[in-house]
Amino acid sequence: MTQQDASAKAVRDGFTSSFGVLAATLGSAVGLGNIWKFPYLTGANGGAGFLVVYLLATLLVGLPVMISEIMLGRAAKRDAVTTLVQFSPRGQPWWLVGAFGVLAAFLIMAFYSEVAAWVFAYVFKAIGGSILSSDPAVTSAAFGQLVSDPVQSLLWQWLVLAFIGGILLMGVSKGIEAVTKKLMPILFLLLIVLCVRSLMLPGAAEGLSFLFTPDFSKISGAVILTAMGLAFFKLSIGMGTMITYGSYFRDDQNIPATTVRVMAADLFVSMLAGIAIFPAVFSFGFEPAAGPSLVFITIPAVFASMPFGHVFMVLFFVLTAIAATGAMLSILEVPVSVLNGRFGISRPKAVVATLLLLALIGSTCALSGSLLADFKLFGFNMFDLFDEVSSKLIMPAGGIALCLFVGWVWGFDKMKAELSNHGALTNEALLRKLFFLLRYVTPLLVLAVMLSGLGLI
Repeated sequence: MTQQDASAKAVRDGFTSSFGVLAATLGSAVGLGNIWKFPYLTGANGGAGFLVVYLLATLLVGLPVMISEIMLGRAAKRDAVTTLVQFSPRGQPWWLVGAFGVLAAFLIMAFYSEVAAWVFAYVFKAIGGSILSSDPAVTSAAFGQLVSDPVQSLLWQWLVLAFIGGILLMGVSKGIEAVTKKLMPILFLLLIVLCVRSLMLPGAAEGLSFLFTPDFSKISGAVILTAMGLAFFKLSIGMGTMITYGSYFRDDQNIPATTVRVMAADLFVSMLAGIAIFPAVFSFGFEPAAGPSLVFITIPAVFASMPFGHVFMVLFFVLTAIAATGAMLSILEVPVSVLNGRFGISRPKAVVATLLLLALIGSTCALSGSLLADFKLFGFNMFDLFDEVSSKLIMPAGGIALCLFVGWVWGFDKMKAELSNHGALTNEALLRKLFFLLRYVTPLLVLAVMLSGLGLI
Protein backbone atom coordinates (compact mmCIF):
# COMPACT_ATOMS: atom_id res chain seq x y z
CA MET A 1 0.00 0.00 0.00
CA THR A 2 1.37 3.41 -0.94
CA GLN A 3 1.72 6.26 1.53
CA GLN A 4 -1.10 8.05 -0.30
CA ASP A 5 -3.38 5.02 0.05
CA ALA A 6 -2.54 4.71 3.76
CA SER A 7 -3.33 8.39 4.26
CA ALA A 8 -6.65 8.02 2.42
CA LYS A 9 -7.63 5.11 4.68
CA ALA A 10 -6.67 7.05 7.79
CA VAL A 11 -8.84 10.10 7.08
CA ARG A 12 -11.73 8.28 5.42
CA ASP A 13 -15.18 8.90 6.88
CA GLY A 14 -16.99 5.89 8.33
CA PHE A 15 -19.62 4.60 10.72
CA THR A 16 -18.90 5.56 14.31
CA SER A 17 -20.95 3.09 16.40
CA SER A 18 -22.18 -0.50 16.34
CA PHE A 19 -25.78 0.72 16.23
CA GLY A 20 -24.89 3.03 13.35
CA VAL A 21 -23.43 0.08 11.45
CA LEU A 22 -26.55 -2.01 12.08
CA ALA A 23 -28.97 0.82 11.23
CA ALA A 24 -27.21 1.77 7.99
CA THR A 25 -26.79 -1.84 6.82
CA LEU A 26 -30.38 -2.68 7.73
CA GLY A 27 -31.51 0.49 5.98
CA SER A 28 -29.82 -0.80 2.84
CA ALA A 29 -31.43 -4.24 3.09
CA VAL A 30 -34.93 -2.95 3.92
CA GLY A 31 -36.67 -1.53 0.88
CA LEU A 32 -39.97 -1.34 -0.91
CA GLY A 33 -39.87 -5.10 -1.49
CA ASN A 34 -40.24 -5.64 2.27
CA ILE A 35 -43.55 -3.79 2.25
CA TRP A 36 -45.28 -5.71 -0.52
CA LYS A 37 -43.18 -8.28 -2.38
CA PHE A 38 -41.87 -10.43 0.47
CA PRO A 39 -45.19 -10.77 2.38
CA TYR A 40 -47.07 -11.48 -0.84
CA LEU A 41 -44.61 -14.12 -2.05
CA THR A 42 -44.72 -15.75 1.37
CA GLY A 43 -48.50 -15.99 1.32
CA ALA A 44 -48.74 -17.07 -2.31
CA ASN A 45 -46.05 -19.76 -2.06
CA GLY A 46 -46.98 -21.76 0.98
CA GLY A 47 -46.94 -19.38 3.95
CA ALA A 48 -44.80 -20.71 6.78
CA GLY A 49 -43.46 -23.45 4.50
CA PHE A 50 -42.04 -20.79 2.16
CA LEU A 51 -40.50 -19.03 5.17
CA VAL A 52 -38.55 -22.17 6.04
CA VAL A 53 -37.27 -22.47 2.47
CA TYR A 54 -36.41 -18.76 2.41
CA LEU A 55 -34.44 -18.97 5.65
CA LEU A 56 -32.41 -21.90 4.33
CA ALA A 57 -31.83 -20.03 1.07
CA THR A 58 -30.66 -16.98 3.00
CA LEU A 59 -28.13 -19.05 4.93
CA LEU A 60 -26.83 -20.68 1.74
CA VAL A 61 -27.12 -17.81 -0.73
CA GLY A 62 -27.66 -14.38 0.77
CA LEU A 63 -25.52 -14.35 3.91
CA PRO A 64 -22.30 -15.81 2.41
CA VAL A 65 -22.21 -13.18 -0.33
CA MET A 66 -23.15 -10.38 2.06
CA ILE A 67 -20.42 -11.36 4.52
CA SER A 68 -17.88 -11.56 1.69
CA GLU A 69 -18.74 -8.12 0.34
CA ILE A 70 -18.56 -6.46 3.75
CA MET A 71 -15.31 -8.30 4.54
CA LEU A 72 -13.58 -7.12 1.37
CA GLY A 73 -14.84 -3.58 1.79
CA ARG A 74 -13.63 -3.31 5.37
CA ALA A 75 -10.26 -4.87 4.54
CA ALA A 76 -9.60 -2.35 1.78
CA LYS A 77 -11.41 0.69 3.22
CA ARG A 78 -12.01 1.74 -0.36
CA ASP A 79 -14.81 1.90 -2.95
CA ALA A 80 -16.18 -1.17 -4.76
CA VAL A 81 -13.88 -0.89 -7.80
CA THR A 82 -10.66 -0.01 -5.98
CA THR A 83 -11.25 -2.80 -3.46
CA LEU A 84 -11.16 -5.45 -6.20
CA VAL A 85 -8.23 -3.73 -7.93
CA GLN A 86 -6.30 -3.72 -4.67
CA PHE A 87 -6.84 -7.40 -3.89
CA SER A 88 -6.66 -8.90 -7.40
CA PRO A 89 -3.49 -10.68 -8.54
CA ARG A 90 -1.62 -8.65 -11.16
CA GLY A 91 -3.15 -8.99 -14.61
CA GLN A 92 -6.43 -10.54 -13.47
CA PRO A 93 -9.54 -8.43 -14.22
CA TRP A 94 -11.47 -9.04 -10.98
CA TRP A 95 -12.00 -5.28 -10.77
CA LEU A 96 -14.78 -5.84 -13.31
CA VAL A 97 -16.85 -7.34 -10.48
CA GLY A 98 -16.78 -3.95 -8.78
CA ALA A 99 -17.34 -2.08 -12.02
CA PHE A 100 -20.40 -4.10 -12.96
CA GLY A 101 -21.68 -3.70 -9.40
CA VAL A 102 -21.51 0.05 -9.88
CA LEU A 103 -23.36 -0.31 -13.19
CA ALA A 104 -26.06 -2.41 -11.52
CA ALA A 105 -26.44 0.13 -8.72
CA PHE A 106 -26.80 2.92 -11.27
CA LEU A 107 -29.40 1.08 -13.35
CA ILE A 108 -31.36 0.09 -10.24
CA MET A 109 -31.35 3.64 -8.92
CA ALA A 110 -32.60 4.90 -12.30
CA PHE A 111 -35.90 3.01 -11.98
CA TYR A 112 -36.07 2.61 -8.19
CA SER A 113 -36.00 6.38 -7.78
CA GLU A 114 -39.19 6.56 -9.86
CA VAL A 115 -40.97 3.98 -7.68
CA ALA A 116 -39.80 5.95 -4.65
CA ALA A 117 -41.13 9.07 -6.36
CA TRP A 118 -44.60 7.51 -6.43
CA VAL A 119 -44.28 6.70 -2.72
CA PHE A 120 -43.24 10.24 -1.77
CA ALA A 121 -46.01 11.68 -3.93
CA TYR A 122 -48.50 9.43 -2.14
CA VAL A 123 -47.37 10.72 1.25
CA PHE A 124 -48.69 14.13 0.24
CA LYS A 125 -51.72 12.70 -1.56
CA ALA A 126 -52.56 10.78 1.63
CA ILE A 127 -52.18 13.89 3.78
CA GLY A 128 -54.40 15.85 1.40
CA GLY A 129 -56.98 13.07 1.28
CA SER A 130 -57.13 12.92 -2.52
CA ILE A 131 -56.68 9.12 -2.53
CA LEU A 132 -59.00 8.45 0.42
CA SER A 133 -61.58 6.29 -1.34
CA SER A 134 -62.81 2.79 -0.67
CA ASP A 135 -63.45 2.31 -4.39
CA PRO A 136 -60.44 0.65 -6.10
CA ALA A 137 -61.55 2.21 -9.39
CA VAL A 138 -60.97 5.67 -7.89
CA THR A 139 -57.57 4.78 -6.39
CA SER A 140 -56.58 3.06 -9.65
CA ALA A 141 -57.44 6.19 -11.61
CA ALA A 142 -55.38 8.31 -9.20
CA PHE A 143 -52.34 6.09 -9.65
CA GLY A 144 -52.79 5.98 -13.41
CA GLN A 145 -52.98 9.76 -13.53
CA LEU A 146 -49.70 10.07 -11.60
CA VAL A 147 -47.81 7.55 -13.74
CA SER A 148 -49.08 8.95 -17.03
CA ASP A 149 -48.32 12.59 -16.20
CA PRO A 150 -44.76 13.34 -17.42
CA VAL A 151 -44.46 16.54 -15.41
CA GLN A 152 -45.44 14.92 -12.10
CA SER A 153 -43.31 11.84 -12.81
CA LEU A 154 -40.17 13.86 -13.51
CA LEU A 155 -40.76 16.39 -10.75
CA TRP A 156 -41.21 13.81 -8.01
CA GLN A 157 -38.24 11.75 -9.22
CA TRP A 158 -35.97 14.80 -9.20
CA LEU A 159 -37.23 15.84 -5.76
CA VAL A 160 -36.46 12.37 -4.40
CA LEU A 161 -32.97 12.42 -5.93
CA ALA A 162 -32.34 15.87 -4.46
CA PHE A 163 -33.52 14.69 -1.04
CA ILE A 164 -31.22 11.64 -1.06
CA GLY A 165 -28.37 13.72 -2.48
CA GLY A 166 -28.77 16.21 0.36
CA ILE A 167 -28.24 13.45 2.93
CA LEU A 168 -25.20 12.10 1.06
CA LEU A 169 -23.66 15.58 0.93
CA MET A 170 -23.47 15.49 4.72
CA GLY A 171 -21.13 12.51 4.52
CA VAL A 172 -21.13 8.98 5.91
CA SER A 173 -21.24 9.50 9.69
CA LYS A 174 -23.19 12.78 9.74
CA GLY A 175 -25.37 11.87 6.77
CA ILE A 176 -26.03 8.17 6.14
CA GLU A 177 -25.40 6.95 9.69
CA ALA A 178 -27.13 9.83 11.48
CA VAL A 179 -30.24 9.61 9.28
CA THR A 180 -30.62 5.82 9.32
CA LYS A 181 -30.14 5.72 13.12
CA LYS A 182 -33.25 7.94 13.37
CA LEU A 183 -35.28 6.40 10.55
CA MET A 184 -34.97 2.70 11.39
CA PRO A 185 -36.52 2.97 14.90
CA ILE A 186 -39.30 5.14 13.44
CA LEU A 187 -39.95 2.52 10.76
CA PHE A 188 -40.29 -0.23 13.39
CA LEU A 189 -42.56 1.95 15.54
CA LEU A 190 -44.89 2.82 12.64
CA LEU A 191 -45.05 -0.83 11.58
CA ILE A 192 -46.01 -1.93 15.08
CA VAL A 193 -48.73 0.73 15.29
CA LEU A 194 -50.15 -0.43 11.94
CA CYS A 195 -49.91 -4.08 13.01
CA VAL A 196 -51.92 -3.42 16.18
CA ARG A 197 -54.61 -1.59 14.20
CA SER A 198 -54.76 -4.28 11.52
CA LEU A 199 -55.07 -7.11 14.04
CA MET A 200 -58.03 -5.36 15.70
CA LEU A 201 -60.09 -5.56 12.51
CA PRO A 202 -62.83 -8.18 12.11
CA GLY A 203 -61.69 -11.01 9.85
CA ALA A 204 -58.01 -10.32 10.49
CA ALA A 205 -57.42 -14.04 11.09
CA GLU A 206 -57.88 -14.76 7.37
CA GLY A 207 -55.00 -12.42 6.53
CA LEU A 208 -52.76 -14.07 9.13
CA SER A 209 -53.71 -17.47 7.74
CA PHE A 210 -52.70 -16.31 4.23
CA LEU A 211 -49.34 -15.23 5.56
CA PHE A 212 -48.41 -17.92 8.08
CA THR A 213 -50.35 -21.14 7.46
CA PRO A 214 -47.90 -23.68 6.03
CA ASP A 215 -48.95 -25.30 2.77
CA PHE A 216 -46.13 -27.64 1.84
CA SER A 217 -48.00 -28.82 -1.26
CA LYS A 218 -47.05 -25.49 -2.83
CA ILE A 219 -43.33 -26.05 -2.30
CA SER A 220 -41.94 -26.92 -5.74
CA GLY A 221 -38.73 -26.40 -7.66
CA ALA A 222 -40.05 -23.06 -8.90
CA VAL A 223 -40.88 -21.96 -5.35
CA ILE A 224 -37.40 -22.93 -4.14
CA LEU A 225 -35.84 -20.88 -6.94
CA THR A 226 -38.13 -17.97 -5.98
CA ALA A 227 -36.96 -18.21 -2.38
CA MET A 228 -33.29 -18.31 -3.42
CA GLY A 229 -33.74 -15.32 -5.70
CA LEU A 230 -35.50 -13.38 -2.94
CA ALA A 231 -32.74 -14.27 -0.45
CA PHE A 232 -30.12 -12.97 -2.88
CA PHE A 233 -31.80 -9.72 -3.91
CA LYS A 234 -33.33 -8.65 -0.59
CA LEU A 235 -30.00 -8.20 1.18
CA SER A 236 -28.71 -5.59 -1.30
CA ILE A 237 -25.86 -7.75 -2.59
CA GLY A 238 -24.31 -8.04 -6.03
CA MET A 239 -24.28 -4.30 -6.72
CA GLY A 240 -21.41 -2.96 -4.66
CA THR A 241 -23.51 -1.60 -1.79
CA MET A 242 -22.18 -3.96 0.86
CA ILE A 243 -18.57 -3.55 -0.30
CA THR A 244 -19.08 0.20 -0.03
CA TYR A 245 -20.79 0.04 3.37
CA GLY A 246 -18.24 -2.52 4.54
CA SER A 247 -15.51 0.02 3.85
CA TYR A 248 -17.14 2.24 6.49
CA PHE A 249 -17.28 -0.54 9.13
CA ARG A 250 -15.20 -0.21 12.25
CA ASP A 251 -12.24 -2.58 12.55
CA ASP A 252 -13.63 -4.21 15.71
CA GLN A 253 -17.08 -4.90 14.22
CA ASN A 254 -18.05 -8.59 14.29
CA ILE A 255 -19.06 -8.97 10.64
CA PRO A 256 -20.72 -12.44 10.78
CA ALA A 257 -22.77 -11.47 13.86
CA THR A 258 -23.76 -8.14 12.33
CA THR A 259 -24.96 -9.72 9.08
CA VAL A 260 -27.06 -12.27 10.99
CA ARG A 261 -28.66 -9.42 12.96
CA VAL A 262 -29.37 -7.58 9.73
CA MET A 263 -30.93 -10.70 8.20
CA ALA A 264 -33.11 -11.29 11.26
CA ALA A 265 -34.21 -7.65 11.50
CA ASP A 266 -34.92 -7.53 7.76
CA LEU A 267 -37.08 -10.64 8.04
CA PHE A 268 -38.84 -9.15 11.07
CA VAL A 269 -39.66 -5.97 9.10
CA SER A 270 -41.09 -8.06 6.28
CA MET A 271 -43.25 -10.07 8.67
CA LEU A 272 -44.50 -6.92 10.41
CA ALA A 273 -45.38 -5.47 7.02
CA GLY A 274 -47.35 -8.57 6.19
CA ILE A 275 -49.19 -8.43 9.53
CA ALA A 276 -49.91 -4.73 8.97
CA ILE A 277 -51.24 -5.22 5.43
CA PHE A 278 -52.91 -8.58 4.86
CA PRO A 279 -55.35 -8.81 7.80
CA ALA A 280 -56.70 -5.42 6.68
CA VAL A 281 -56.79 -6.47 3.01
CA PHE A 282 -58.77 -9.63 3.77
CA SER A 283 -60.92 -7.94 6.38
CA PHE A 284 -62.41 -5.64 3.75
CA GLY A 285 -62.57 -8.22 0.98
CA PHE A 286 -59.78 -6.96 -1.28
CA GLU A 287 -57.45 -9.13 -3.36
CA PRO A 288 -53.86 -9.38 -2.07
CA ALA A 289 -52.34 -8.62 -5.47
CA ALA A 290 -48.57 -8.04 -5.68
CA GLY A 291 -46.70 -5.00 -6.90
CA PRO A 292 -47.80 -1.41 -7.38
CA SER A 293 -51.46 -2.44 -7.49
CA LEU A 294 -51.26 -3.46 -3.83
CA VAL A 295 -49.34 -0.43 -2.54
CA PHE A 296 -50.90 2.31 -4.63
CA ILE A 297 -54.40 1.01 -5.39
CA THR A 298 -55.49 -1.59 -2.83
CA ILE A 299 -53.91 -0.11 0.31
CA PRO A 300 -55.55 3.36 -0.02
CA ALA A 301 -58.93 1.66 -0.56
CA VAL A 302 -58.35 -0.58 2.48
CA PHE A 303 -57.47 2.29 4.81
CA ALA A 304 -60.36 4.38 3.51
CA SER A 305 -62.68 1.56 4.63
CA MET A 306 -61.63 1.63 8.29
CA PRO A 307 -62.20 4.13 11.11
CA PHE A 308 -59.40 6.73 11.30
CA GLY A 309 -58.19 5.31 7.99
CA HIS A 310 -56.86 8.69 6.87
CA VAL A 311 -54.33 8.75 9.71
CA PHE A 312 -53.21 5.17 9.18
CA MET A 313 -52.86 5.65 5.44
CA VAL A 314 -50.52 8.61 6.05
CA LEU A 315 -48.50 6.49 8.49
CA PHE A 316 -48.27 3.67 5.95
CA PHE A 317 -46.87 5.84 3.17
CA VAL A 318 -44.48 7.59 5.56
CA LEU A 319 -43.01 4.24 6.65
CA THR A 320 -42.85 3.12 2.99
CA ALA A 321 -40.94 6.33 2.16
CA ILE A 322 -38.56 5.57 5.06
CA ALA A 323 -37.93 2.07 3.69
CA ALA A 324 -37.20 3.52 0.25
CA THR A 325 -34.86 6.16 1.70
CA GLY A 326 -32.51 3.70 3.42
CA ALA A 327 -32.22 1.59 0.29
CA MET A 328 -31.61 4.58 -1.99
CA LEU A 329 -28.88 5.96 0.27
CA SER A 330 -26.88 2.74 -0.04
CA ILE A 331 -27.42 2.38 -3.79
CA LEU A 332 -26.50 5.97 -4.61
CA GLU A 333 -23.46 5.84 -2.33
CA VAL A 334 -21.86 3.22 -4.61
CA PRO A 335 -21.15 5.48 -7.63
CA VAL A 336 -20.49 8.45 -5.34
CA SER A 337 -17.79 6.54 -3.44
CA VAL A 338 -16.15 5.42 -6.70
CA LEU A 339 -16.01 8.96 -8.08
CA ASN A 340 -14.70 10.23 -4.77
CA GLY A 341 -12.25 7.45 -3.86
CA ARG A 342 -11.15 6.09 -7.22
CA PHE A 343 -11.05 9.27 -9.28
CA GLY A 344 -10.31 11.80 -6.56
CA ILE A 345 -13.40 13.93 -7.19
CA SER A 346 -14.53 15.78 -4.07
CA ARG A 347 -17.57 14.28 -2.36
CA PRO A 348 -19.86 17.28 -3.09
CA LYS A 349 -18.94 17.21 -6.78
CA ALA A 350 -19.29 13.42 -6.90
CA VAL A 351 -22.80 13.61 -5.41
CA VAL A 352 -23.89 16.37 -7.80
CA ALA A 353 -22.42 14.61 -10.86
CA THR A 354 -24.14 11.34 -9.93
CA LEU A 355 -27.46 13.10 -9.36
CA LEU A 356 -27.32 14.93 -12.67
CA LEU A 357 -26.51 11.75 -14.61
CA LEU A 358 -29.24 9.85 -12.79
CA ALA A 359 -31.76 12.61 -13.41
CA LEU A 360 -30.96 12.34 -17.12
CA ILE A 361 -30.99 8.55 -17.45
CA GLY A 362 -33.64 8.01 -14.80
CA SER A 363 -35.97 10.33 -16.70
CA THR A 364 -36.36 7.61 -19.32
CA CYS A 365 -37.83 5.40 -16.58
CA ALA A 366 -40.00 8.22 -15.24
CA LEU A 367 -41.44 8.76 -18.71
CA SER A 368 -42.01 5.05 -19.44
CA GLY A 369 -45.66 5.45 -18.47
CA SER A 370 -46.23 8.53 -20.59
CA LEU A 371 -44.09 10.07 -23.36
CA LEU A 372 -41.89 6.97 -23.76
CA ALA A 373 -44.63 4.40 -23.27
CA ASP A 374 -44.27 3.12 -26.84
CA PHE A 375 -40.46 3.19 -26.89
CA LYS A 376 -39.11 -0.37 -26.52
CA LEU A 377 -35.68 -1.97 -26.47
CA PHE A 378 -35.53 -5.76 -26.69
CA GLY A 379 -39.29 -5.74 -26.04
CA PHE A 380 -39.08 -3.74 -22.79
CA ASN A 381 -39.74 -0.13 -21.93
CA MET A 382 -36.81 1.60 -20.23
CA PHE A 383 -38.19 1.06 -16.72
CA ASP A 384 -38.52 -2.69 -17.20
CA LEU A 385 -35.30 -2.99 -19.21
CA PHE A 386 -33.16 -1.49 -16.43
CA ASP A 387 -34.88 -3.78 -13.93
CA GLU A 388 -34.38 -6.91 -16.04
CA VAL A 389 -30.72 -6.28 -16.92
CA SER A 390 -29.67 -5.37 -13.38
CA SER A 391 -31.62 -7.92 -11.34
CA LYS A 392 -31.54 -10.93 -13.65
CA LEU A 393 -28.09 -10.59 -15.21
CA ILE A 394 -25.58 -8.18 -13.66
CA MET A 395 -26.31 -8.73 -9.96
CA PRO A 396 -26.32 -12.56 -9.96
CA ALA A 397 -23.28 -12.68 -12.27
CA GLY A 398 -21.48 -10.36 -9.86
CA GLY A 399 -22.50 -12.54 -6.92
CA ILE A 400 -21.09 -15.65 -8.62
CA ALA A 401 -17.83 -13.90 -9.48
CA LEU A 402 -17.47 -12.60 -5.92
CA CYS A 403 -17.88 -16.11 -4.49
CA LEU A 404 -15.24 -17.43 -6.88
CA PHE A 405 -12.89 -14.59 -5.99
CA VAL A 406 -13.14 -15.14 -2.25
CA GLY A 407 -13.15 -18.94 -2.49
CA TRP A 408 -10.40 -19.42 -5.05
CA VAL A 409 -8.31 -16.22 -5.10
CA TRP A 410 -8.61 -14.49 -1.73
CA GLY A 411 -8.32 -17.76 0.17
CA PHE A 412 -9.21 -19.06 3.62
CA ASP A 413 -6.25 -17.62 5.52
CA LYS A 414 -7.06 -14.04 4.52
CA MET A 415 -10.77 -14.59 5.13
CA LYS A 416 -10.04 -16.03 8.57
CA ALA A 417 -7.79 -13.10 9.49
CA GLU A 418 -10.38 -10.53 8.45
CA LEU A 419 -13.51 -12.18 9.85
CA SER A 420 -11.86 -13.15 13.14
CA ASN A 421 -10.71 -9.54 13.51
CA HIS A 422 -7.13 -10.82 13.31
CA GLY A 423 -7.62 -13.37 16.07
CA ALA A 424 -9.81 -11.35 18.41
CA LEU A 425 -12.83 -13.60 17.66
CA THR A 426 -12.88 -17.37 18.06
CA ASN A 427 -14.94 -18.47 15.06
CA GLU A 428 -12.74 -20.70 12.88
CA ALA A 429 -15.25 -23.57 12.74
CA LEU A 430 -17.95 -21.20 11.47
CA LEU A 431 -15.56 -19.65 8.94
CA ARG A 432 -14.58 -23.03 7.51
CA LYS A 433 -18.25 -23.80 6.84
CA LEU A 434 -18.68 -20.36 5.29
CA PHE A 435 -15.63 -20.88 3.09
CA PHE A 436 -16.96 -24.23 1.87
CA LEU A 437 -20.25 -22.57 0.93
CA LEU A 438 -18.48 -19.77 -0.94
CA ARG A 439 -16.29 -22.20 -2.85
CA TYR A 440 -18.73 -24.90 -3.85
CA VAL A 441 -22.37 -24.25 -2.92
CA THR A 442 -23.34 -20.58 -3.11
CA PRO A 443 -22.03 -19.89 -6.66
CA LEU A 444 -24.01 -22.85 -8.01
CA LEU A 445 -27.17 -21.72 -6.25
CA VAL A 446 -26.77 -18.14 -7.50
CA LEU A 447 -26.20 -19.53 -10.99
CA ALA A 448 -29.52 -21.37 -10.66
CA VAL A 449 -31.16 -18.08 -9.64
CA MET A 450 -29.69 -16.33 -12.69
CA LEU A 451 -30.69 -19.07 -15.12
CA SER A 452 -34.20 -19.11 -13.63
CA GLY A 453 -34.49 -15.33 -13.97
CA LEU A 454 -33.40 -15.55 -17.59
CA GLY A 455 -36.01 -18.27 -18.23
CA LEU A 456 -33.41 -20.91 -19.03
CA ILE A 457 -34.48 -23.32 -16.27
